[in-house]
Amino acid sequence: MAHRNTDGHGPVAESAPIQTAPEQAHRGYKPAICVFCGSSSGNDLVYAKTACELGRHIGESGYRLVFGGGAVGLMGEVARAARSAGAPIIGILPAFLRGVEPPLKSAEELVITPDLQQRKSRMLTLADAFVILPGGLGTLDEFFEVITTTQLKVHTKPVIVVDVAGYFAPLRALLDQVVAHGFARPEIVTHQDFVATPAEAMARITLRLSARGR
Repeated sequence: MAHRNTDGHGPVAESAPIQTAPEQAHRGYKPAICVFCGSSSGNDLVYAKTACELGRHIGESGYRLVFGGGAVGLMGEVARAARSAGAPIIGILPAFLRGVEPPLKSAEELVITPDLQQRKSRMLTLADAFVILPGGLGTLDEFFEVITTTQLKVHTKPVIVVDVAGYFAPLRALLDQVVAHGFARPEIVTHQDFVATPAEAMARITLRLSARGR
């Protein structure tokens, strides 16, 4: 059950039940976009600029945001921009990272999980679509978690990678290499869309969710 965080960061849910999509729809449900990205800002201002642009698009398009919970790096940029544009935001943060990635104070809800595994599970359940921005090992781990569960037909949620300044070109090459060497079927390249801008990412998501009746 949700309870209020005593350190001033808003309500914290330790083990709140997850609503299914039909339950959410009956409560004025807005689709949620989960953004995976760095807890650092990188060494090029274009990354933070793109993160802010994505957050703004999420809010202006009427979606909710699910993100890593921290106020730092690209995740903080996305969340602040989304909140400023009117998006309800839900942060999912493992307990051991609270001192490293201080929670965003303006989040409507902060869910604290015991570990990274349950964080990812929670994010996958709450989200209707995923957008991946540049990030480090954690971001890559989250990306592969999502496309692996897509491959295994656990879900059919859109996965959009925003290839900022060619950052994800090596990732695309790696996926092609996996297929070329017989470790996956060619259709894995259809499990995600690579786009150049946040506007294109949101257009793809809106189209895919509309086709699914969301």
